[in-house]
Amino acid sequence: MLTPALSLRHVSEFAADVRAGLTKPGQRELPSKYLYDEVGSALFEAICVLPEYGLTRADTRLLKKYAEEIVGRLPSPLHVAELGSGSGKKTRWILEALSRRQMTYYYPIEISPHALAACEKELGRIDLVSMVGYEQPYLEGLRSVAEGRGEDDHLLVLFLGSTIGNFDRDAGEEFLRELRESLRIADALLLGTDLEKSVDLQLLAYDDPAGVTAAFNLNLLARINRELGANFDLSCFRHEARWNYADRRIEMHLRSTRRQTVRIPAASLRVILDEEETIWTESSHKYKAEEIPGMAARTGFRCDAQWIDEEWPFAQNLLIAE
Repeated sequence: MLTPALSLRHVSEFAADVRAGLTKPGQRELPSKYLYDEVGSALFEAICVLPEYGLTRADTRLLKKYAEEIVGRLPSPLHVAELGSGSGKKTRWILEALSRRQMTYYYPIEISPHALAACEKELGRIDLVSMVGYEQPYLEGLRSVAEGRGEDDHLLVLFLGSTIGNFDRDAGEEFLRELRESLRIADALLLGTDLEKSVDLQLLAYDDPAGVTAAFNLNLLARINRELGANFDLSCFRHEARWNYADRRIEMHLRSTRRQTVRIPAASLRVILDEEETIWTESSHKYKAEEIPGMAARTGFRCDAQWIDEEWPFAQNLLIAE
């Protein structure tokens, strides 16, 4: 049965993306954005506190330590838009630093209504911060925010964590170019990038001994069952994390442990999976700190500053639109 609360538009888009990904020649795929339903978002919050997953703590340490310096480099009045806010916990440091100098308008942009609700609960009561959420895809939501501001209002876009790493490198740069089209000269983008480190350390972060990341990955199939009426048997899949040396990325896959047939009624799809065949669900590309200024220049920005965490190699990069 399909979940009745889901909009027809959501079901149609989800079904179309699932159909396109699972019928892709060569390697079957599912878009990583669909990992984050209510269950997936809760599991990701749990991943973020695992000892093996140091990325979120590094991201937060840098924001906590340098928030004043970051906002001090930017002009007023400043509005803040965040792409993929999640629960908004680490964004607090930026908003509190800004609220000490001005009234701040904050616009979290999420496709998950559950994440927006969590963000409102986390950040909705900061003094001198007015919050309006946008339940839209990143670029669509950003255009809405940019078009609604006044002539003298500057914009800071937050793209934290390592979400840029979910894009292939060329696609990531194209995304930044499209993002730049919504900005004015001197607007800013604070971009989080996870940096290269020991392969063993990275693999452990995406395949923890407690199995939380495995549950997060498998929940994508459970979501397709819930929302699109599919009949995936989760017991016949195994979570797998691998390091792709050529492309410098972690890949998450779901490996079929037997030959099986899956039906997805809402996508008008019947899929036959071979034993050991995988479905690719997420990529996380890693960067070198010295790569970021060049990527900024190619996409219409200047890298104004960079802060790097020493405990877990991770960089916050302040890019200024040119």
